[in-house]
Amino acid sequence: MKIGFIGTGVMGAAIASNLLQAGNELTVFNRTKSKTADLVAAGATWADTPKKVAEVSEVVFSMVGFPTDVEQVYFADDGIFAGSKKGTILIDMTTSKPSLAQKIAEHGERNGIHVLDAPVSGGDVGAKNATLTVMVGGNESTYQQVKPLFEKISKKVTLFGPAGSGQHAKMANQIMIAGTMTGLTETLLYTKAAGLDPHKVLDALSAGGAQNWSLSNYGPRILQDDYTPGFFARHFLKDLRIALQEADRMGLDLSATANAKRLYEVMVDVYGLGDQGTQGLINIYSKTTKENN
Repeated sequence: MKIGFIGTGVMGAAIASNLLQAGNELTVFNRTKSKTADLVAAGATWADTPKKVAEVSEVVFSMVGFPTDVEQVYFADDGIFAGSKKGTILIDMTTSKPSLAQKIAEHGERNGIHVLDAPVSGGDVGAKNATLTVMVGGNESTYQQVKPLFEKISKKVTLFGPAGSGQHAKMANQIMIAGTMTGLTETLLYTKAAGLDPHKVLDALSAGGAQNWSLSNYGPRILQDDYTPGFFARHFLKDLRIALQEADRMGLDLSATANAKRLYEVMVDVYGLGDQGTQGLINIYSKTTKENN
């Protein structure tokens, strides 16, 4: 298929690469052009604007940073909608607001353009290995048309319901991740204070009831002082804020998630560590300890 991909960051570039390797024609755009260099070298075509990507594509994927970025890339004069023809399928993989996903879908429907929201989970490892989990909202028939593409980049893809449903499912995912990341961080702090070998602790916990994705994937990185982003902390904080806004709208009090948000606010807003991966949360404890001493 003729596929467009807009947003080739840590995860977007890996997803786009897998779609290219599957034999599709790929046209790419990213605000920082250099981040598309490897894809272009592998056979993708660069386009100067999201509009130009859409003009030559049957299916356009987007994966940008924040809801404001999503709105801009879809609705700007040189945006995706400006270049989309009737029948084009647009798939936003950004973790964003359910209400924005609905707005994009409604605009598409009025213009004969099909829209899915399809945020993913699995981090940089899942993106590279094509083992992501894809959570989809939108029309069933549109979903069925592009399901083969989702299967090239994921190990699990699920349609949850109408527009915005994929974003709601991703919020549920992020609520769970918030708990596992704070749990991992404080597990390692406790392990160190107790004088235990952290490698042995991670190995033992991975074989028992405490096993989880964060433990397996981010625990070893922390032990190597590797805080490169599989997923940016600033983006995770954005997700937690959206999740809590949605929870408040539904009359839910998610106290544990609110505390995780507070901790990530310290990491991102107070200590300026938003460009670290989510595992960098452990660094705020060492900074707080030093300051208290």
